[in-house]
Amino acid sequence: MNAPEDVCGNNNGHRSIASSRALIVLFLLLLVTVPFLQILQEWQRGEAPDVLRLFVQKPTKRSIAEFERRMEESSIVTRVLRPWMQAVQFFALHDGGAKVSVGRSGWLFYTPGINAITQRRQDGESHTSDVISAVTAYRNALAARGIRLIVLPVPNKESVYPQWFSRSSMPPTRIINPETRAFFEACDVAGVEVVDLFARFREMSRDSYYLRQDTHWSPHGMDVAAKLVAEHIGIHGATHFDSNPVKLDRYGDLIHMLQSPTIFSWLPPEHIETTQFKAIKTDEASVLVLGDSFSRIFENDEPGDAGFITQLAHHLGQPATRISHDGGASTLVRQELFRHPNKLANIKVVVWEFTERDLRLGIEGWQIVPLPPIAK
Repeated sequence: MNAPEDVCGNNNGHRSIASSRALIVLFLLLLVTVPFLQILQEWQRGEAPDVLRLFVQKPTKRSIAEFERRMEESSIVTRVLRPWMQAVQFFALHDGGAKVSVGRSGWLFYTPGINAITQRRQDGESHTSDVISAVTAYRNALAARGIRLIVLPVPNKESVYPQWFSRSSMPPTRIINPETRAFFEACDVAGVEVVDLFARFREMSRDSYYLRQDTHWSPHGMDVAAKLVAEHIGIHGATHFDSNPVKLDRYGDLIHMLQSPTIFSWLPPEHIETTQFKAIKTDEASVLVLGDSFSRIFENDEPGDAGFITQLAHHLGQPATRISHDGGASTLVRQELFRHPNKLANIKVVVWEFTERDLRLGIEGWQIVPLPPIAK
């Protein structure tokens, strides 16, 4: 009676051993095949195999690290397999890599922005006190010339729509990041004029304030911000801007950050509807915007003349001008203004726009930058 069980058990044991041996053989074949294919490719290109460098130079920590970097960049297997592995990670595991976090229903988020509001400040990142010192110093310098400063912190996308990042999150009822709240409180104490987009963006809207595939605001969010800033400035001119409705399909910057042609080819672009205004270019603008990529999107990018600066000019009824630098609104735009004193000619109001995450992560931090000499 025990014979059939013994035979079955022996057969299962043999199959298990055979499977293990097959996996070992496959693994050994991969160990041999991958470097062989790499050497064959380099030989066909007329190059000496890169692996020989290990035997002709003294190994150091730096040289080994450099060798590993070159091997990773030149590996034919890496180039072939990486896009497909990235696609599996993205679509099956909802993993977008180091910069992109995959949310719900097609929403993507910028991972450093999430970290800036969920993790403790790291060494080298700016402190709220650095920001308020730079802002108040600039406000005072502008005020001494009769120029008004209005600060426009733009919320991180994840600060407005945490519910599209995680099912366990709810729409915010206040500013999520305590450091951002501390900045608002410090500005209030110092008498700095601030436009509160956080409160406005908490209001329910049929149209999203942000693009799903992008770190930036949508045309709707941008228009709401421009209108709020224009109302805060409180000066309305008589300039009319001819308008033109525009539709376009666009891949967001978060899609490009994935650096995967495979993912790119499988995802549809985001459909966008916006309004293009015929901008009047003039050196006599009385409003100057210092900003980052939120001031650049749709302005220089397709379709053009449909970005924040043009929308602001439309709501103001007068021309406006700008200096912008992607990621550099904390310090670089003020340094750029210092190099071009003529940009302040005729300016009565400066709108300083920067992204919430730059309270910590602004390029070059928050330096004290003087105003340019008065243009003669």
